[in-house]
Amino acid sequence: MIRFLIIFPLTIAAAIIAMSMYLQPDDLSGCGITPSGNPPCVPVDAIVAVSGGDTNARTDEAIRLFQNGWSKTLIFSGAAQDKSGPSNAAAMRSHAVAAGVPRSAIYLDETAETTKQNAENTQTIFASRGIKSVILVTSGYHQRRASLEFNKRADSVKIMNHPVSADQDWSLWWWINPRGWTLATTELFKIIVFNFEASR
Repeated sequence: MIRFLIIFPLTIAAAIIAMSMYLQPDDLSGCGITPSGNPPCVPVDAIVAVSGGDTNARTDEAIRLFQNGWSKTLIFSGAAQDKSGPSNAAAMRSHAVAAGVPRSAIYLDETAETTKQNAENTQTIFASRGIKSVILVTSGYHQRRASLEFNKRADSVKIMNHPVSADQDWSLWWWINPRGWTLATTELFKIIVFNFEASR
């Protein structure tokens, strides 16, 4: 019984750590606030933020990266949740412009409704602008799957991962509430489906 009481919590803790590390890869984790000039801490051609979940937090992180010199271009991707209003991407642009980002530095994909469509639709922007490297910004729980979708479709574009450190849906303490577990297990299931379909 004592052995069980020791092993069980250690197993749960190991699973939480493993899930956290797997779901939210961060290629900039060893970098400072600004680019250093040493790979992977170098400027990229564009910063891409996809809407969904805590869209404001994702937008704010993309703006922060832009303002700190990681790129001169922002790409926002996402259709409207409310079809009677502006697209998520357009709302993200308005937020960025209000924060001081030049409107001319922002490109939009306003039709994507899924992560797969985010990845597919932005390829047109990548091709038309000659973009070969991007930092992909999304929520921590969503980063791995977004990366898989983008890498599948962007053969000639280097995708750098950078999840939002914390938003209203996800933080370091995601595992202490049911919402966190729902997000984590749902993403893991979708990743399994992605890998199954990719192997067919």
